[in-house]
Amino acid sequence: MKLALIDYGSGNLRSAAKALQRAAAEDGIALDLAVTSNIADVHAADRIVLPGVGAFADCYRGLSQLDGMIETLNDEVLRKAKPFLGICVGMQLMATVGREHGEHRGLGWIDGAVELLQPSDPALKIPHMGWNQLRLLQPQHPVLAGLKDGDHAYFVHSYHLKPADRGVILAEADYGGPVVAAVGRANMVGTQFHPEKSQATGLRLLANFLRWTP
Repeated sequence: MKLALIDYGSGNLRSAAKALQRAAAEDGIALDLAVTSNIADVHAADRIVLPGVGAFADCYRGLSQLDGMIETLNDEVLRKAKPFLGICVGMQLMATVGREHGEHRGLGWIDGAVELLQPSDPALKIPHMGWNQLRLLQPQHPVLAGLKDGDHAYFVHSYHLKPADRGVILAEADYGGPVVAAVGRANMVGTQFHPEKSQATGLRLLANFLRWTP
């Protein structure tokens, strides 16, 4: 199996690559992983992972500066329906718009906006950083197989996705109100938390993604 982990100058690539390789090894999956900014590797891949760390607009700009990458992602993910995983800001970029320091367009794969976290409890600090429990809204989704309510995942973010259709939400966390933790539509999934930092929960999700045939 060929996997393209996209390098566009914004993402914890080393940790993500190591976690994907470990998840594959522990699950007996033969994985050929390319950390790449080359669209030829994306065309050749069986599945695609888009990480992301930093501000929404900076991440989108970095992606758009890779010649042909956004068009390639649209072709491979939307038209050819290759399995896709967005991590943290990589998930947020799937939205229509990001409202971090202005209004910035996203990939538009999921109708919704990325907005500032506003916890109801003023004692809760921004960013939302550290371990939090998951509440599975769609536990039957194949990428969530083996996970359960109360499993912990690691979050680091100040903004969150608010989808127009709650039907795309796979899991939530609570941080002074519900926070979207994972989304899914067709062949696409995204996690606000970092699977590569989420120990057993993250490795299980990554292995599920590698075996997923939407």
